[in-house]
Amino acid sequence: MRSIILAALVFALSGPAAWATGLSTQQKAELDKLSGALNSIKTMRGAFVQIDPNGNLEHGKFWIEKPGRVRFAYDPPSDTLIVSNGVTVAVKNTKLDTVDRYPLVSTPLDLVLSNKLDLANNPNVIAVSREGSSLIVKARSTDKKVAGNVTLVFSDPGYELRQWTVVDPQGLQTTVALQNVEIAVPLKPSLFVLQEQNRFTKGGSDQ
Repeated sequence: MRSIILAALVFALSGPAAWATGLSTQQKAELDKLSGALNSIKTMRGAFVQIDPNGNLEHGKFWIEKPGRVRFAYDPPSDTLIVSNGVTVAVKNTKLDTVDRYPLVSTPLDLVLSNKLDLANNPNVIAVSREGSSLIVKARSTDKKVAGNVTLVFSDPGYELRQWTVVDPQGLQTTVALQNVEIAVPLKPSLFVLQEQNRFTKGGSDQ
């Protein structure tokens, strides 16, 4: 459970070419619009709900400042905190005060942390479609160590990221849904600094 959100994001749209997209001109035009909308967002905050493969629910808050900074704080009784400072991604167990770190470049959180998305020309994007008021984008990982696929759901119109669902190599499915999202909000730099010696209040400041 510690790194489900991180795992969900590292699937998203990174790595060298491995699959032909086979996207139509219209689909690529749609992805160009989506890329432009996402690239225009610099800061974001809100809440999330995670549904794991067993149907268990966890809640928390998130903060994003592009490029490269993110904080996902699970609500109690969970003990997980995920922080990227733009260089490394840290997954902290706040109860045990242990931290696992990953170079940001090796776990590319492009979908939410990049200023230069180009989804129409990303070889890992394999499908795009509309379902009601949603735009559905499907992508696959090219990393042999992180095999699987991710489905991303955006509002249509508006291109707001609503949720993502990851299916791992064993076919297990995890969904993260975003709620009460605000964009273009001021955020404190301290949100993206992991204080390893002092215990956090889960969720931290919301500014």
